This record gives sequence, structure tokens and C-alpha cells, in this order.
Amino acid sequence: MIGFVMKKNAIYAQSGGVTAVINASAAGVINACRDYAHQIGTLYAGENGILGILTEDLIDTTHESRELIDGLRHTPSGAFGSCRYKLKSLEQNRREYERLIEIFSAYDIGYFFYNGGNDSADTCLKVSQLAKEMGYPIHAIHIPKTIDNDLVITDNCPGFGSVAKYVATSIREAGYDLESMYKTSTKVFILEVMGRNAGWIAAACGVASTHDGEPPHIILFPEVPFDEDKFIDAVKLAVDRHGFCVIAVSEGVKDKNGVELSASQTNVDDFGHQQLGGVAPILAGIIKKRLGLKYHWAVADYLQRSARHIASASDVEQAYVCGYRGVEFALQGQNAVMASIKRVSQEPYLWDIESVDLAKVANHEKFMPNDFISNDGFHITQKCRDYILPLITGEDYPPFKNGLPEYIRLKKHKVQKKLPVFEVTR
Repeated sequence: MIGFVMKKNAIYAQSGGVTAVINASAAGVINACRDYAHQIGTLYAGENGILGILTEDLIDTTHESRELIDGLRHTPSGAFGSCRYKLKSLEQNRREYERLIEIFSAYDIGYFFYNGGNDSADTCLKVSQLAKEMGYPIHAIHIPKTIDNDLVITDNCPGFGSVAKYVATSIREAGYDLESMYKTSTKVFILEVMGRNAGWIAAACGVASTHDGEPPHIILFPEVPFDEDKFIDAVKLAVDRHGFCVIAVSEGVKDKNGVELSASQTNVDDFGHQQLGGVAPILAGIIKKRLGLKYHWAVADYLQRSARHIASASDVEQAYVCGYRGVEFALQGQNAVMASIKRVSQEPYLWDIESVDLAKVANHEKFMPNDFISNDGFHITQKCRDYILPLITGEDYPPFKNGLPEYIRLKKHKVQKKLPVFEVTR
């Protein structure tokens, strides 16, 4: 039962790397705001995430038709634009947070919905804290999103199920290809997937193998220190037994000293993260040098997180409901909470959405549990398989036209600015 609240406007923004289903969360937020129009006024969206709010580049979502909003459910990427921009601490740059409150006040905003990952959870929490300090009434709700699946106090993260389905499908298909050619051609194939500190996406590749000897034969996780000799022994064993070897590797794989094998020391983003990518060719070089085997490698990169054509039906639904329930949490008077997914039952797979305290989520990271990784450190356990499989279950194909998926683009009607220009510092 939604309690009575004074009618205020709302604002929504997308943050960080986008996914195949973040727009489904946007659709959930928008439809909920429209369904509760007697309690919520205009829903604005920040163009290009939090930056758009700071610079007052706002979109009036009331100009978007129901057809376009429904189309968001099957459209990948961030329809309103996202950004990798980390607000510094309140002590370091209080002015940016004060600017947000100025924007909220100018547009009579009572609800802030921030759709992103770990850093977004931290920003959402800080906004709620400053608003309270300044006496401005706001309900700040974090809508979870991350393919990395590393947010805590949630069973899983919207975006992960679809990327998991894509990489598991891709490595299974590549494995069939390699198996048909290995006697006279390539012996080793390496698929590099995303995952800086947590190996969830690499683990998802593991569900592609249902019987002993099926690819992938080796999975490399950031949680398991890379040992070159053990790795080479495992590759040789797979080739001796099966004639070929398929490897899944997380981009964040580290050596025994905790240094990423592929870290670029010169390219660092606003979050202080070194740009990763390129561990697959490093591994290929080691295999060539030590074993002399012919190889191919691929980097899934943006393909894995934008593959809406093979999204998980459960992931799409969870993303949508997280957005919708986030609005309901706000209308219930909740603040500084995240819409969290709770696994109610494994068989049959049932889930629900509950709110959790953002202070317990922000600046925490969920890693692969030890009992999800095999004893040799090169594969997943049955417990991990049981966890992942429900998250990739079901197909939710987008509409197709002329043989290609048909996605939508919003009108993105910009509002006229009210406040002085604000210069954002990088």
C-alpha cells in the first residue's frame, strides 16, 4: 500500500558502463511514475548521466510515447546517455553536490533515481546525506545495474544475466568450431571477458560445459592468482586429452603480487581504474612460447554487454521490476536505499525485490566465493552452476525488421535551462 505523499517531480539518470537491459530499468521507472501520476509530477532525466544533471541538460520524459517507452525494454545501451564521472567526496568537492541540490530545488524534485553500479550507489548515498544536512527533502533511490555482478546484498545484478548468456553461448559455439578444426589447424582458443576484480562473467562461461571435456577447459578468475607454470600444465593436459583447449579469461586476472597482467599504467579513468583489456594476447604469447601451439583469441569487449538480441528473459524482467519497485520504495517514504533482488526459491526459480540500506552497499564489492571455484582454480563448481543457470534462463528476443533487431531512439525533448552555467571540473 503506497502511503500519501505530497506531489513532487522526479529525476532519473544512468551511470557507468551500459548493459543490454539498463533501458528496461528506465522503462520501469518511467512507467511507475506514470502509473503514480497522482503522486509524482514530471519525470526528468539527466542527459549523459549525472553530468547532465550538473550542467542542467535535462530531458522531459513526458514527451516520450508509451510505444517508445515500451520499446526501451528491448533496446540495449543507455537511451538517455550515461557517463563515467565520479563525484568526489563531499569534503573534496562540496560544490558539485550543492549544485545537484540547486537543480533539485529549481525543478521541484522530490525523487532521485540513480541507475548504476558501485560508484553510483556511493553517489546516491552522498546526495541523500547532503540533502539531509541542507534540509532539502529528497528520496534518493539506487537502481542497480552492472554486468560485473559485484554489488553486495543482492542475489544478482541486472545486466549480469544477459552478459552471462552471451559469453556462455559464444564460448560454446567457438568450442564447436575449434573441435572441428583442431587436427589440422588451431589448437587453442582464448575468450577474454570483462571483470576487473570479480570473476562472475568468466564463471558464466563455465556453464557452457555440461560434460567432462566440453569447452571451456580452463577459466581464469581475478580471485585466483595467475601461476604461469600451472596454467601451461593445464593447457597441455587439455590438448593431450581432447586435442584442443578453450580458455575463458577475465580481463582483471592478476599475478601473485596482485598486479593485473594487462593493466595499462598510463590510462586511468575518473574512478581511478586502470584501463584493462589485452590479457588474451598475453596468454596466447605465453602458450606460443612455451608450447608452440597455434592459437586464436578474441575480446568480447562491448559486444558482451550490448547483446540485447540474446538477452536473458529473467534479466530483462528483473531490470524492469527493479526500476518500477524503486519508484514505489520512494513513494513509501524510503530514502538512501537500493532495489535489491532476493532469491526466494531455487527450484522453481522465484525472486522478489526488497529495499536495502545504501550505506551497506556503497564501497563494497562482491567477489566469487571460494566454493564457486573448483579446487584447481581453473573452473566452476556445481554450486556456481546452480547459481548462474536461472539467471540466463528464458529468451526475450527484440522485434526484427529486414533481418536485424529493431531498436528505438527516444525523442529526448530538452527543457529550457533556469540556472547559471555550471562548469564541471574533471
